[in-house]
Amino acid sequence: MKDKTEAKIQQECFVFYKNTYCLNHHKPKHIIFAVPNDSSSKEETMRKLATGMLGGVADMIIVQPNKVIFIEVKTPTGTQQPNQKQFEADVKALGFEYHLVRSFEQFKHIFANG
Repeated sequence: MKDKTEAKIQQECFVFYKNTYCLNHHKPKHIIFAVPNDSSSKEETMRKLATGMLGGVADMIIVQPNKVIFIEVKTPTGTQQPNQKQFEADVKALGFEYHLVRSFEQFKHIFANG
């Protein structure tokens, strides 16, 4: 079986979390969103950087009551870039939760008791 791409893993995680915690009938309703940090050209990258894009930001951000969680998605063999490691260190130093997930199952486990 071919390994899943980062995009496929992220899609599974996003759909699961949104349907489990982010619908109008969930009380309190959580928020999950992706941070698309990719660009198709150098010009687009420069424009995005000038308007606030930050390299290394986690792929998804989850907002819960009084809590923010950062999720970076990688394949089982994927590695974090230096700016992603720095972002992880920075948000952890600020007291936030950060997870590097390599599978949908690992993502679900983070929220298994909540």
